Amino acid sequence: MSALIICEDIWKIYRVGDVEVQALKGLNLTIRRGEFIAIMGSSGSGKSTLMNILGCLDQPTKGQYRLNGIDVGHLPPDRLAEIRNQQIGFVFQSFNLIPRTSALENAQLPLFYRGLSLKEQRSLASAALQRVGLTGREHHSPTQLSGGQQQRVAIARALVTSPALLLADEPTGNLDTQSSQEIMEILEELNREGITVILVTHEVDIAAYASRGIVIKDGQILSDRMTKGRSQVVEA
Repeated sequence: MSALIICEDIWKIYRVGDVEVQALKGLNLTIRRGEFIAIMGSSGSGKSTLMNILGCLDQPTKGQYRLNGIDVGHLPPDRLAEIRNQQIGFVFQSFNLIPRTSALENAQLPLFYRGLSLKEQRSLASAALQRVGLTGREHHSPTQLSGGQQQRVAIARALVTSPALLLADEPTGNLDTQSSQEIMEILEELNREGITVILVTHEVDIAAYASRGIVIKDGQILSDRMTKGRSQVVEA
């Protein structure tokens, strides 16, 4: 399997007044295509900073980050936005749906920047909603959907551009046990289909779905090991 992500000697340093905060300290990480990764760590460990860099939402202070063979660590903002739209899907704890729009309109949002016709956008968004089990709910607004259904819309939105990488930041944090299981089974199935999934969670039972577990502490990788998991790494 080829590498999708290569991080070499990644540092992220913030300045708060006269104080220098080292959020990441020379971190090295390689993630292969088709892996299902769980990243864990206490508050302030650096896991959110790492996820922001992996998602091209932030850039390292020092070091090299290559995504799909492209050195993205120091690209200009417009190029980073293009890469995010083309290669990365995001799923957040708070869903981040637009309240007064339908599930279909929320799912098709990333396609507005693709230059596709409205008909093509709706067709792709409808297919993504069907993929996550929301057929018949296309015209419901977020307030008409349960938390688990809202997260399914968020996953559909992340999938609609056919990304190589899906980043999920505490995707079950606002869900009950049953809904959490259903969401994780969707992510598990997407991984089996070949999508690389990177999950941030503080819940051990949620991390158990991944085939590889990484623990971050004080801006460095404390442990990185293959787990029994519930998913199979897909051959590239």
